[in-house]
Amino acid sequence: MTTRIYCDIADIKQIKKFNNKSIVKGFTTNPSLMRKAGAKNYENYSKEILKFCKKPISFEVFGDDYKSMKRQAIIINSWSKNIYVKIPIINSKGSFMGKLIKELSHKNIKLNITSVYKSSQTRKILKCLNKKSKTIISIFAGRAGDVGKDPIPQLKESISMSKKYKNIKILWASVREPYNFLQAKQIGCHLITVPPKIIEKIENFGKSFDQLTIETVTGFLKDSKKSNFKF
Repeated sequence: MTTRIYCDIADIKQIKKFNNKSIVKGFTTNPSLMRKAGAKNYENYSKEILKFCKKPISFEVFGDDYKSMKRQAIIINSWSKNIYVKIPIINSKGSFMGKLIKELSHKNIKLNITSVYKSSQTRKILKCLNKKSKTIISIFAGRAGDVGKDPIPQLKESISMSKKYKNIKILWASVREPYNFLQAKQIGCHLITVPPKIIEKIENFGKSFDQLTIETVTGFLKDSKKSNFKF
C-alpha cells in the first residue's frame, strides 16, 4: 500500500512551493503552526491559502469546549470542499470530544481527529463515526517517541481496526526523521504528515552507503580547511 505524504506547514510561501510537488498529496496545519507563520486573523489567513491550494488540507478548531468547537468546526467546513476539520480527541480538561465528533461526522463533515496517542483512543473514535464520512485519525508517533514510548504497536493496532472502514485513514503525525516515512510504509499507514525540510530529504532517498561515506568525509575535510586547522 502507498503511504501518501502530507506537508505539515502553515507558511503561505512554503505551501505554495510544496503545493507544486507531486510527492505532496495534501497539507496539515494547527494553531501553533499558524501562529509561527504570522497569521493574525485565522479565517482570512486560511482563505488566502485556499485561493491556490486545492489539495486536502486540515484546519484545526481552537476552542476548548463543545459549543465553541462546534461553532468553529461548522465555520471552517464552510470555507471549501477540500478541508478536513481538525478536532482534538480531548479538550485541555481531559474531556473526550466524542459527542462533537459524532455530530460532525453524521453531518458528513470531513474530520481529522488529532492529538491521538493510543489505539484505545482510536477505538473510541471509531465508535463515534459515520461509516460513510471521510475521517483521518492522527497518531502523534514522534511525540510519543520523544518521551520514550514506542508508537509502532499503537499505530499497527489502529491500522488493523480501521480496515473495516474504507473512509478512515490513519495518519503518522509529528515526524522526526525521513526514515519515519519508510516505517510508516512498512506498517501500512495510510498517511504521514511531514515538515518541508524532511520532505526534501525524502526526495533524495536512494543514495548508497558508499556515497554517504564519501560525502561525510568530504564535508569534514572542507570544514577543517575553512577553519584552517593545523597541528
